[in-house]
Amino acid sequence: MSSTTPTASPRVAVIGLGAMGLPMARHLAGALPVTAFDISEERRALAVAGGAAEAATPAEAARDADVVLLAVRDRAQVDSALFGEEGVVTTVRPGAVVVLTSTVGPEAAVATAASLAEYGVLLVDAPVSGGPTRAGNGDLLIVVGAEPTALEAAGPVLDRLASTLTVIGCRPGDGQALKAINQLLAGVHIAAAAEAVALARGVGLDPATVIDSLSQGAAGSFMFADRGPRMAQAYGDDADSVEVRSRLDIFVKDMGIVTGIAKNAHVPVPLAAAAEQLFLLGERAGLAGRDDSSVVTVLSPVDGGER
Repeated sequence: MSSTTPTASPRVAVIGLGAMGLPMARHLAGALPVTAFDISEERRALAVAGGAAEAATPAEAARDADVVLLAVRDRAQVDSALFGEEGVVTTVRPGAVVVLTSTVGPEAAVATAASLAEYGVLLVDAPVSGGPTRAGNGDLLIVVGAEPTALEAAGPVLDRLASTLTVIGCRPGDGQALKAINQLLAGVHIAAAAEAVALARGVGLDPATVIDSLSQGAAGSFMFADRGPRMAQAYGDDADSVEVRSRLDIFVKDMGIVTGIAKNAHVPVPLAAAAEQLFLLGERAGLAGRDDSSVVTVLSPVDGGER
């Protein structure tokens, strides 16, 4: 078999075992041979418990891989994992495919594809959406920009992870552009939910009751129903135990990508810009590592807000 021939059971390297990478690695390991790497020994142990093999570096993980799945936070981590001293390109074979699931923006995807091409490696631009639970169930929305050869090679991995797979274009960067539009909507919805909960507190209504009621009607959205209960929890006795499902600083990054793309395209996005500022305020207030639902406390502080 040649190095460019797709296989029905590709050997997969998963680089990055964070909130999304770990459940994806474990789900893939239920059907495909997976080797996983993360800088955290604890996260690597969890991947091993889920059926993956462990690697000490990205290079070791990618040594025998047909498909390398990247699930890291930002462009700097992409560059380090792929092109660093112990990066993927130091061992990966020509003809392998890198699947970029991170949200890094079209410009970064195009540059990454060009750099990988120098090593004979293809890129599938495939940012994911859906959260950790859906990642672990193979129920993700994945939007893809990739040439047909790369897409075919990555097919078994994408099919295992996605319940909805949208091929938006044949160029790296196309998937990132569509994901940015997704994040525009998601970020604005979180900001709107935060305003609604803050206003409910301001007029003396119970946030939990407001969220439960409005989630059932025309004003409801996935983000309101999902983040709303954690926003209400921020004002309870168990506020410190709010689960971090999506860090606030991820939306600082993502909304920055959205407004940057919009500026380059000369498209005004006033709601996205306002949401970006709200997340930046949350980051400045020390909430970067908290769940993004905690942004509600910027508008309605925990120690005040109710009449």
